[in-house]
Amino acid sequence: MSGHSKWHNIQGRKNAQDAKRGKIFQKISRDLYQAAKAGDPDPANNPQLRLVMDKARAANMPKDNVQRAIDKASGVGGAKFEEITYEGYGPGGTAIMVAALTDNKNRTAAAVRSAFTHHGGALGAAGSVSYMFDRKGYIVILRDGLDADEDTVLMDALDAGADDMKTSDDQFEIFTDPSSLTAARDALQEKYNLDTAEVRMFPENTTEVPEDKVSQYQGLIDELEANDDVSDVYEAATLPEGVE
Repeated sequence: MSGHSKWHNIQGRKNAQDAKRGKIFQKISRDLYQAAKAGDPDPANNPQLRLVMDKARAANMPKDNVQRAIDKASGVGGAKFEEITYEGYGPGGTAIMVAALTDNKNRTAAAVRSAFTHHGGALGAAGSVSYMFDRKGYIVILRDGLDADEDTVLMDALDAGADDMKTSDDQFEIFTDPSSLTAARDALQEKYNLDTAEVRMFPENTTEVPEDKVSQYQGLIDELEANDDVSDVYEAATLPEGVE
């Protein structure tokens, strides 16, 4: 029995690691698509695409996955992909926004609606929860190996057009107006190795998920993030203290 238990414990950890890796690859694929769509699909002529490709290599993302994401943006194979945002309420009335990249709107809408319904939530109309979020440019500089102090990074960020910066032990988080992201990214990229440079939704306020709804809520987020068409899930929610 102990061997059987050990096998299942190891298998469980491996499944969790695979799921986490899948989410990372999914997000990088979205970033690759957006970078290639916004600029040139040739990384030699697209600094943002090179940045994301560096991130893909650091995450050990397979080259085929990288190329597939770039091909989506350039229309290789005839498939046309669209970016769509869905809005809804999770268990306990928590606001959720779902960003998707799809070549079949009907398939994606049905899957997203089903996930909300299965886990005690409801898909809403456009505008039903988006007013609860702020759209911001978001840049991350990792502190590991960085030869610059907080004041230096802050001054450089302000010179680049940033609106705000948050500092933690691991990273500097820099916030800009969405329209200023590209200019700020390009300026900071000359001095720093950027980990992230993207437009992201941030909740203005959060709602705590009721304790009796935590399992449902986590199931909803897991199902949404497991969908290959979903690129990001934005939550205006927090879990009760002590719940992971």
